[in-house]
Amino acid sequence: MPHIPLEICLDSVESAIAAAQGGADRVELCADLLEGGITPSAGLIAATRQKISIGLQVMVRPRGGDFCNSEAEFEIMRKDVRMAKQLGANGVVLGILDAEGNIDVRRTRELVELARPLNVTHHRAFDMTNDLFRALEDVISTGADRILTSGGEATVSQGLGVITRLVKAAGDRIIIMPGGGITQGDVREVAHKGGAKEIHVGLGKEAPSPMRFRNDKIAMGSVEGYEYKRMVVQAAEVAGIVESLKF
Repeated sequence: MPHIPLEICLDSVESAIAAAQGGADRVELCADLLEGGITPSAGLIAATRQKISIGLQVMVRPRGGDFCNSEAEFEIMRKDVRMAKQLGANGVVLGILDAEGNIDVRRTRELVELARPLNVTHHRAFDMTNDLFRALEDVISTGADRILTSGGEATVSQGLGVITRLVKAAGDRIIIMPGGGITQGDVREVAHKGGAKEIHVGLGKEAPSPMRFRNDKIAMGSVEGYEYKRMVVQAAEVAGIVESLKF
């Protein structure tokens, strides 16, 4: 069985180091994973690039919520693509839809061309389109290198049948990378039955805050109590996935 590249989604330098130590091939660096990931800061990108030598994919998404971006947001995305290039990223992760749930081909293609020579992943905005197989052809037409998808379902295990069909429809034109709820228990099945050439996993585990003093009357965000929690990736968890992919 050929080597299947493993990508770990994360939001900190510490987690990136753990992913590298565990044997991951690359990381997808985001901020605000509670929103599904948005563009990380320049400082975070630079610090992560300094600490790891494996592949570094940078999320380019100006805000949480839907993927129907305004012209002002599109200009932000253009600037963030340039920033990722300047800071040593190997690739960017992006996606734009129109109001009807179609791939915004024109603007996506513009970002893909701007990103070169970096590789480009179209993220799970793909799963929010109105027709995954039409969206597949549209993403291919933009020149992107891969599509991250759960097959239009909440998790890859639920969408595995669709992912298998997408892999066959894509052929050698683009990489279909399953991602969304994959665990060590099902990653082998996803790779084997789904025919995946690459795998994307989020392995963040809740870790307690070192804060001893706590003000539990206040929530700084929309998730109550999150001020005293952190999501971290552990090298052993990554190594377990890597070992499961050896078959």
